[in-house]
Amino acid sequence: MRIIPSIDLYAGQVVRLRQGRYDDVTVYADDPVALASAWRGTAERLHIVDLEGAKHGHAVQTELIRRIVAAFGPGVQVGGGVRSLETLEGYFELGVERVVLGTAAVSDPELIRAATERHPGRVVLALDAKAGYVATRGWVDVSSQRAVDLARAYANHPIAAILYTDIDRDGMEGGPNVSATAALAKESGVPVIASGGVGTLEHLRQLGRASRDGGGGIVAAILGRALHERRFSLAAAIEAAAVQD
Repeated sequence: MRIIPSIDLYAGQVVRLRQGRYDDVTVYADDPVALASAWRGTAERLHIVDLEGAKHGHAVQTELIRRIVAAFGPGVQVGGGVRSLETLEGYFELGVERVVLGTAAVSDPELIRAATERHPGRVVLALDAKAGYVATRGWVDVSSQRAVDLARAYANHPIAAILYTDIDRDGMEGGPNVSATAALAKESGVPVIASGGVGTLEHLRQLGRASRDGGGGIVAAILGRALHERRFSLAAAIEAAAVQD
């Protein structure tokens, strides 16, 4: 199981939202480019979220993301406000390897179809769930769609992976929703990236064991707050995620 460090951007800074709330923001760094450069060579992938883009429905931090991609190198995936093919193509032109689509999974299935057909294996489908139901527009709205049902609906599309976040766990460091993440991977048949709630190395070992026991369906875990608050190092996280016991 891979470890993917996360840079969430808001007003040009590295931040984290607690449970997706824009009124509960913690600023961790004012130089995301330097942070991306520091992780280069240790992490295979980097996850970037344009939080303002997610909230407003269009890309906002494009120039900053271009600089981050240049600093980190290959392996960057970006999400937040990607609700058109034009925005998606724009990110690929910046050198982004994968683009994350979230709200469009509920509001614009035709965009998902077109994006995955045009760029097979380069689109990640983000399913952010609250009590099992998919949230949209930067987690502002909660839909009537169950995450597992939506995952099944897109299982035949050539998506790279599903990025699953349990909003109730996000930023709380109380542990990821391992059972729900493993069930989503098993029931959808699509590789799943776990996100939200990781606060200890043992949480990563739990995800690693669940991935192993489930046939490898959980392929990666995204880390944000725990890394930024130095609960453990990126190298230690990578080692823990590779647990074999």
